[in-house]
Amino acid sequence: MAVNADEVRTIALSLPDSSEKPAWGMPTFRVGGKVFAALADDDASIGVKCPKEDRAELIAAEPEKFFLREGHDDNYAWIRVRLDAVDAAELRSILTDSWLLAAPKRLAAAHPELGGPAD
Repeated sequence: MAVNADEVRTIALSLPDSSEKPAWGMPTFRVGGKVFAALADDDASIGVKCPKEDRAELIAAEPEKFFLREGHDDNYAWIRVRLDAVDAAELRSILTDSWLLAAPKRLAAAHPELGGPAD
């Protein structure tokens, strides 16, 4: 069930126009110059874009899966995901949702199969 850093990299880089660039001493994944995912330095979790208003509900529903890094994530639209709590299909969904939040609108619209708005 659990996924690892290699699977994060494979899925993230399979999304349209995605690239990997180190930042803050860890791998980050970007689209249109914006970070949509970052591997933690221990490869046990990832940070992904998530609307601030959705975070509390996700954490309350699945605290074994979702968390915030207190003092760090408080002011950002990000949430952390424990890799040992998700499978590859859920990881793909989480990364795709994050990609859609970061991708330029035109790029997201060009990929309605990913859940973006149709042209």
